[in-house]
Amino acid sequence: MTEYFLQAFIYLSAAVIAVPIAQRLGLGSVLGYLIAGVVIGPIVGLVGSETNTIQHFAEFGVVMMLFLVGLELEPKMLWTMRNRLIGMGGLQVGLSVGGVMAIAMMFDFQWSIALTIGLIFSLSSTAIVLQTLSEKGLNKTPAGKNAFAVLLFQDIAVIPMLALIPLLALPELVAVTQSAVADAAEHHEELSLVAELSGGVYALVLVLSISLVVFGGHYLSRPIFRFVADSGVREISTAAALLLVIGIAALMSLVGLSPALGTFLAGVVLANSEFKHELETNIGPFKGLLLGLFFITVGAGIDFNILWEHLGIILAITFGVMFLKATVLFLLSFIFRITGSDRWLYTLSLAQAGEFGFVLLSFSQQNDVLPIHIAQPLSIVVALSMFLTPGLFIFYEKFIVPKYQKTSNAREHDVVDEQGVVIIAGIGRFGQVVNRLLLSNGVKTVVLDRQASQVDTLRKINTKAFYGDATRVDLLETAGIANASAFVIAIDDQHNSIELVKLLKHKYPKLKVISRAFDRGHAHLLREAGADYVESETFHSALKVGAASMRAMGFSDELVSQQKVTYQRVEKEAADVLYQEWLKRSEGERYGNDFISLFMLYEERLKQAIEADTEAYNSKNFAKEAPCDNPDGCHEEDNNSKNFAKEAPCDNPDGCHEEDNKSHT
Repeated sequence: MTEYFLQAFIYLSAAVIAVPIAQRLGLGSVLGYLIAGVVIGPIVGLVGSETNTIQHFAEFGVVMMLFLVGLELEPKMLWTMRNRLIGMGGLQVGLSVGGVMAIAMMFDFQWSIALTIGLIFSLSSTAIVLQTLSEKGLNKTPAGKNAFAVLLFQDIAVIPMLALIPLLALPELVAVTQSAVADAAEHHEELSLVAELSGGVYALVLVLSISLVVFGGHYLSRPIFRFVADSGVREISTAAALLLVIGIAALMSLVGLSPALGTFLAGVVLANSEFKHELETNIGPFKGLLLGLFFITVGAGIDFNILWEHLGIILAITFGVMFLKATVLFLLSFIFRITGSDRWLYTLSLAQAGEFGFVLLSFSQQNDVLPIHIAQPLSIVVALSMFLTPGLFIFYEKFIVPKYQKTSNAREHDVVDEQGVVIIAGIGRFGQVVNRLLLSNGVKTVVLDRQASQVDTLRKINTKAFYGDATRVDLLETAGIANASAFVIAIDDQHNSIELVKLLKHKYPKLKVISRAFDRGHAHLLREAGADYVESETFHSALKVGAASMRAMGFSDELVSQQKVTYQRVEKEAADVLYQEWLKRSEGERYGNDFISLFMLYEERLKQAIEADTEAYNSKNFAKEAPCDNPDGCHEEDNNSKNFAKEAPCDNPDGCHEEDNKSHT
């Protein structure tokens, strides 16, 4: 037991140290996990032969990942991507297999070995690609969607590949290993429900298994999850989510199908379920940990002895495979009309071999298709290509994206042939609201934006905007800034907005500058730069949502309206005081303990003001329900005193007011 604790401590320590460092350096978490594995494995030697066993366990992270991916895809969406799934994915696998096979046969490999190598290298890394695309927010881009379609087809293609490989067995290898296999069979037998079935019955079992996943996911899972949810026990909900994924994976394995494919199908079926978000929350942490563990085992599994012994050949094969796959993908990007930087992202993201390559390599050895002296170097090629993949993403970000940004910015600035009373920099979702309000009130505006596509889109809906950089003084002059009343900064770049305020206040000190702010800190910097009016971009919308939430809980409209006013008043007072305190401090001490204490003081003041509003409101309502029995405490504006005076004369003349005496007449 102690051994397992030590191994868990080593793996977790490596991840906790390496991944944050890699993230800070901009390398991504995947490369951090791989580096951690190399350090604790080949370099330091803290882990050894158990790595392969752990890797098989950690591969379940891929299964969980595909289940979560399936939850994001409705069946209708999956149907819409059928052309990319079958066409693009099928061509990628077919061309990659054919290319690798042809090159292998040029080096005198038998056709069966060459075909097997082609099958192994045709697959890409679902784990690394989807994880990295998700981390970098690229999974919704055209390149990300196309890459997912290819990866999904590859996962499906693993099934016929596993069926084909045993047919490629080499007779000479069968003779050598036959006795060893027989001995091993006495001690271990792989669990299977279809091992002795004929072809027709086997096909029927497959259909029934898939039908069970679809039917069970749609009809049986809902009452089960509802029953578990009614128990109110959080850990049982997590256990139910794991039960679903593990059960489907076990069923798929028992009938000889890919567990990843089965769980993906279940995820798609449950995409419209009311328990979708709960499943994501429960499965997500396990997926992340297991994927991280899988990446660590990939790094730890690199055999440096074999690598140094065949360094030249392994590197040549690695770069050759990646170049070949990249070429195939690049050609497909033209066929399927992937353009711009998306073409390069699509090409570079899928150029590696993948984790299912290890599965096919192991399966090929077990079925006497690949001899061990070929399989061992190929496993290092697979691991090395996966290790290099995060570097390709970094190359894309550092070199490809800036190149296309420069190309898109190469367009000449528009000639500003109008002048406005108000000039607006930025015509995104924020600037559009400002512009529409001003125009609807007859205020002449001139809008400048540095995103050519945004300007062109707005022109299609008859919104006048000019492509240009608002920091260029010549454009500002032609836009009429000398006679403008105000300048609105609606751009979402914090640094550029501050620099623009400084420029405007330096060149046009009398101009009123109004700017959006990202948060309180950004607002302070804008005010320091000279902005006349600063408004947080989410303040009013958040205040409205908070008010709507109070109404939904049963608070009256009157109380909600009053507390909105109180919140705004206290917030304005706090913003001014905090800003003055912020100005007094040096840059490194602006958010020290004293500033935090002052902030907390205003939080308490806000709470007290809200409580005072609530008490006043409750007192007012109570007074409406009962007459005032203490005339000294009654005020002129209290409706209850008026109503009471109308019903009965004042029995305490000393406490009666002039208007109360009217009730006597």
